[in-house]
Amino acid sequence: MTLSLARRAERVPDRTAIVDASEDRLYAPAETVHEDRVTYAELSRIAGRLAGALENRGVDPGDTVCLVTRNRVASLALVFACRRLGATLAPISHRLTPATVTRPFEVLEPAVVVAESAQRDLVRSIPYDRTVTLEELVEADASTVDGGTERTDAAPLLAIHGDAGAPIATLSAATIEWNCIDAVLEWGLSREDSGFVLDPLSTAGGLFRTALPLLYAGGRLLLDRAFDPGDTLTAIDESGVTVVSGGRAPIRELAADENAAALAGLERAICDHTVEEAPVETLLEHGVSVSRAYGTPACPTATTRTVSGATDADTVGMSVLDCDAQLVDEEGAVLEGEATGRLRLSGPVVADGYATPAADRDGDEAESSDVSGFVDGWFDTGERFRRGDDGSYRRA
Repeated sequence: MTLSLARRAERVPDRTAIVDASEDRLYAPAETVHEDRVTYAELSRIAGRLAGALENRGVDPGDTVCLVTRNRVASLALVFACRRLGATLAPISHRLTPATVTRPFEVLEPAVVVAESAQRDLVRSIPYDRTVTLEELVEADASTVDGGTERTDAAPLLAIHGDAGAPIATLSAATIEWNCIDAVLEWGLSREDSGFVLDPLSTAGGLFRTALPLLYAGGRLLLDRAFDPGDTLTAIDESGVTVVSGGRAPIRELAADENAAALAGLERAICDHTVEEAPVETLLEHGVSVSRAYGTPACPTATTRTVSGATDADTVGMSVLDCDAQLVDEEGAVLEGEATGRLRLSGPVVADGYATPAADRDGDEAESSDVSGFVDGWFDTGERFRRGDDGSYRRA
């Protein structure tokens, strides 16, 4: 397997890659689904056209493209478009406020900001005037940047911000691929799976728990611009969805819905570690295999565990295959055995660093990352955990 979308399109051109399950009309009846299917060949062509459109707007290797949108096919196509240009895609959460949306731009200096029209009020607060609507970019008359031209040395491929807009972790194409590999292996994802991503694709969880790993494996991904539990359950029931991933709010709403019996059609649910015990028990009662996952923008999935019975949100399990974990005390000394301390992470799934605020850069000698959270090859999460005698971790 490979992160190259073009190669996937060559091997399975007619396989469905993404289903846009968003409602066709703004005021569509509840629990209705409008399906818009995109094959791997079509997704590759969309990425190529978007790359050409960005290039026409002056995006060069090493530049940053910011994206402000809800979950759309173009959200993922732009990941591969930026890879073909050697540019960085920085998804900006549409859930930020006019006050907090400025935080990523204290660090990022984008060549262009791409935003869907529905986010116009949020875009007005962004301190950059080089903006283009997603609709304009998609419809632009542009030549196609073919697959096979991917540049991986010019810049990180993704820049992912935290919940409040900062900090911003930068991930190379290689780091992204390692995260996809680990997700596929940890949760048994395959080309036969059909997954529904419930979180925004601007978040590490939204991108790395289902979306990118499923496309990496050659599976089918379902997207919905605005999460609705009724619509999601209808899609699970009618579209053969086998896996969902989501955080506290969407998992809770699915489990509490009057049509929650449709959850029995799932094989697996990947829940953020913050999901409460009650909705997890509901999933288990419907025969769904449940995994909890803990991660940060700098390490999208650090630990995971499969839940078989009573559970709690504080126990986050063991580190994933390619992530080394350790606990340190306040002086930074490594703690052995059962212990409580700050969690540090290392390995190929960990981000390259943090983007550096413009005010901290040293002229032409500016570095691409800030070492504040990265010490001697380890990422310090700043969070306290307790390690049990079986090697599993629990929030302290």
